[in-house]
Amino acid sequence: MSVPGYVAVDSGGSGLRVAVGVPGRAPAARRESREPVRTGARGIDPAHLMAQLVPLARASAVEAGISRLETAVVGAAGFAGLGDALRAELPGALARELGARQVALAADAVTAYVGALGPRPGAVLAAGTGLIAVGTDLTAWRRADGWGHLLGDCGSGAWIGRAGLEAALRAHDGRDGGSAPLLACAEEQFGPVRGLPGLLYPRSDRPAVLASFAPRVAACAARDPVAADILRAAARHMAESAAAVCPADGTPQVALTGGLFRLGDSLLAPLREELAGRLPYARQVPAEGDPLHGAVRIAADLAAGRLTLPGEKTMLLVVPAQAA
Repeated sequence: MSVPGYVAVDSGGSGLRVAVGVPGRAPAARRESREPVRTGARGIDPAHLMAQLVPLARASAVEAGISRLETAVVGAAGFAGLGDALRAELPGALARELGARQVALAADAVTAYVGALGPRPGAVLAAGTGLIAVGTDLTAWRRADGWGHLLGDCGSGAWIGRAGLEAALRAHDGRDGGSAPLLACAEEQFGPVRGLPGLLYPRSDRPAVLASFAPRVAACAARDPVAADILRAAARHMAESAAAVCPADGTPQVALTGGLFRLGDSLLAPLREELAGRLPYARQVPAEGDPLHGAVRIAADLAAGRLTLPGEKTMLLVVPAQAA
C-alpha cells in the first residue's frame, strides 16, 4: 500500500534535524546531521542543504514505511535575509528528489513560534546565543531584534556573556561597575583577562564564545549584585522585544523557547516580572515544543489543507502544489 507522508526540517547553526511522518500522527522517524548548511555569496546554499537532507529523508522514510514525501517544510536559520537562493531553487529540488508536491519554506523564528504556540496569536521569545522576538495576530508576522551580536541580540547569551566579561575587566582595571566574582570566573574559564582581546576578536565563532560565559553570570547572580543587574537588564531587553511584536488586542499568549532559558530563575524571575509589567493583558504560557516540532505542525496543517498562518516571502513562503 502506498503511504504518503511529510518531511519536516530544522536547519540551524549545529546542522539539520529531520523528521518524517504521516499527517495526524506523531513523527515516525528522526535523523540529524552535525554539519551546518553553508552560506555564501548567494546566501544559504540550497545544494548543500539538499546534499544533507536527501539521504536523511530517504532513510527516514524507509524506516517509517512511508512511500512518498508529498509535503515538505524547511525551517532555516537566516532565511529572512539570506534565503533568496532557497526560495528560487528548493521547491523544485524537493519535488525532483523527494517527490514533494506541497512545499513551505520558513524562517527558523517562524518554526520556533509554531513549535511553542501553534497557530495562535501571540509572541515568542527565542533566545540562545542570539535573540529574536516573533509575533503574529494571524494576519501578518512581526519581528524584533535578531540583528546579531554587534548590532543587537539584546538580552541574548552573547549579550549576557559580553556584559559579564566587561564587568570582569572593569574589576581588573579598578573601574566602577566591576565584579570581583565575575573576574575570578573569567580567569578560571579563559585565563588571564589581559589575553581576552586576542582570544575573542579574531574568532569567527565570537558570539558562541561570549555566550559560553552567560552561565557563569547566572551562577554569580545570587551573591553578586553586578551579575544580578546584568540579568535584570537582559530581562528588560527581552520584554521590550516581546512587547514590540505582541498583538495589542485580545488575550495573546507569550512563550519562551531556546537554550538560554536553562539559566534558570536568576533570569526567568526578572523576565516574568518585566513581561507582566509590559504586557499585562497577555498570558504567559510554557512552550509546547521546539522549532522541529513547529516544522512538523506546519507540515501536518499544510498536508491537511488547514494552514492558517500568514504567508510572507521572507517569513513563511508556501509554494502552491502545482508549482512544487
